[in-house]
This record gives sequence, structure tokens and C-alpha cells, in this order.
Amino acid sequence: LNEEQMKRLFDGQDLSKRSGIRDRAILETLYSTGLRVSELTKLNRDDVNLNSGEFTVIGKGRKARTVYLSPAAKDWIKRYLGLRGDSFKPLFLRYSGKHMESDDFDGESLRLTVRSVERMIKKYVANSGISVDATPHTLRHTYATGLLQEGADLRSVQELLGHSSVSTTQIYTHITNRQLKNVHKLYHKDIEGKPTSYTEDIEEEGSDIRGEDSGITSLS
Repeated sequence: LNEEQMKRLFDGQDLSKRSGIRDRAILETLYSTGLRVSELTKLNRDDVNLNSGEFTVIGKGRKARTVYLSPAAKDWIKRYLGLRGDSFKPLFLRYSGKHMESDDFDGESLRLTVRSVERMIKKYVANSGISVDATPHTLRHTYATGLLQEGADLRSVQELLGHSSVSTTQIYTHITNRQLKNVHKLYHKDIEGKPTSYTEDIEEEGSDIRGEDSGITSLS
């Protein structure tokens, strides 16, 4: 998602409702950390250090990594927890559907599910008029490409995403490579002072990238 689409997505919650505060906290957390949605829903409130803004998550293959919350993500989580009025273990709870079990003292039966987060994001995407079939993984993708566009090195992004192989992380470099090619086209001139021109190549590459992006949700 581009910057304008992200702003529309993050402005779509009804902040007069507890569920709206929760949803904004979820969006901020996903975008700030690059978590997989399954990692997000497994979080317990005691897992997250809201003072330091960093915590350890166990990802695929039982691989541990440290992730970092932005100031905005910390603030929204604090705001959400402040409205909860409970001591239940899950960081994010659902407020509709299955009722709490009578012998469930830690609120595990109210834990938000992966499917619930997927539905939530699709709802906000549709309401905001974004012409992208966005999923929770889209925020992970946006997080990764944003880091690379700002100059982060590939190895660091690999660690932040929890990829076992850097080749998986390299998928995200296609967008930045296309932007570099456009910069070269716009500003480089040959020895005779003529601008570089390969519009057709860029258009073809763009179509390849769109094809890869459309399947990006299958990546780890």
C-alpha cells in the first residue's frame, strides 16, 4: 500500500467504540512490527513491553526474533488496554461471536483469531475504497518495502521479518529496484546529453512486479 492508501486505511476505525480502538491498535502493531497475523493473535499482554517498545516473538520454525513498536503503536495499545477493564491474558480480544466459557479464567476463549483479523482488515479496506485486495500480510509487505525504500540493508530486514533465508526477503526488493530504474530513466543522460529512454522495459517490469505482488500473501 502507498502512503495515501495507508492513511485511508488507518482513518477508518470508529474510535467511539472499544472495538475501533482495538482495531487501530492492531493495525498500528502490524505495520510497526511486520508481524505475521498468526504471531499477532498469539500475543499475550505480558509478552509486550510497552515501556521499552520491544519484545520477542516466536515465529516460523520456532525462530525467535525481536520486534519493535513505534510510539504510535505503543500509545494505541495502551489506550486499548486502558479501556478493557479486565486482566485476561490475550493481548487482543474479540467482542462478538463465541461467548466466554464459564471456566475460562484467563479469557483464552475470547482470544482474537486469525480469521477475525483478516475479516477486519478486509472490512476497512472496502470501507476506505482502496482498490487493493489487502490482507494482514499486505501490512507486513508494506512494512518491509518501506524499510528498504528508506535505505535499510537486506540482512537487517531479513532479521526483522524472521525470514530463515535472505532469498525470501529479496522478493521485496523488486519494488525498490523499479523505483531506481525510474530514477535512472529520468535523470541519467548519455555522452551526447540525451536522456535514457526505456519506457517499454519499465512498463513490462511493472507488470511482472504486479504479478508477483498479487501472490505476495503466500510468502512467509
